[in-house]
Amino acid sequence: MVKDITIGQFFPGNSFIHKLDARAKILTCFALIIFIFICKNFVSMGLMLLFVALVYALTRLSPKLMIKSLKPLLPIILLTSVLQLYYNNNGDVLWSYKKLSITDGGIYMAIFIAVRIITLLVISSLLTYTTSPTDLTDAIERLLSPLKVFKVDIHTFAMMMTIALRFIPTLIDEIDRIMSAQKARGADFESGNLLKRIKALFPIFIPLIISSFKRAFELADAMSCRCYVGGKGRTRMRKMEFTYRDAVASVITVIICGAIIFMNFQFEALI
Repeated sequence: MVKDITIGQFFPGNSFIHKLDARAKILTCFALIIFIFICKNFVSMGLMLLFVALVYALTRLSPKLMIKSLKPLLPIILLTSVLQLYYNNNGDVLWSYKKLSITDGGIYMAIFIAVRIITLLVISSLLTYTTSPTDLTDAIERLLSPLKVFKVDIHTFAMMMTIALRFIPTLIDEIDRIMSAQKARGADFESGNLLKRIKALFPIFIPLIISSFKRAFELADAMSCRCYVGGKGRTRMRKMEFTYRDAVASVITVIICGAIIFMNFQFEALI
């Protein structure tokens, strides 16, 4: 199941979304994430979910890829939704036991929160699915370039973020290899109570931490051998430019965000 996590991976393609400027994708992604939390009813959230589904379809990536990636995160989504059943007491009581009670408002909120988390995960994944680490680094550096006035090392910050995203798939593969090796030695990660399962994970975390430090030192040595000194004086092989595609994507995003605000006022809010 660990290998199913695809967050942080890049899948090359030739779709409309792949061809968008990385800066436009980052700004659009942040705008959509903000408006996911602005959605206050099922109508506005449904519009956001439909829009995200259409964007994913434009990437020409397999729907099984996203479903496969969401599977390991289902326990977190379910736990968050179940908590809403008991914390939200609005509406008619459908079931009660001592101090615990479930209302129709709690059920609606549990479904709403689950849809919100899933939509958030899909939007966040789309950014890395369709943008290469190099383009992400350049885009982040250019978007944060005004901070250079305050003598902030933007290039180093952008490089750190990109390396962190790049190594997520590598660490996932490393966890899978360590688990396979431990299982071959008789380790059991699936039986027993919760405390026993947590203790069984220590033989995974310790080799993983050691391997992570080893990879970090190897990467640092490789960058030093190539005379990497940061962003000062460095040139770029490709020039980033806004095109008509970016303009179209920006206009559509603004329209969707405006429609969400309108629907929040037109329909009753859940929260």
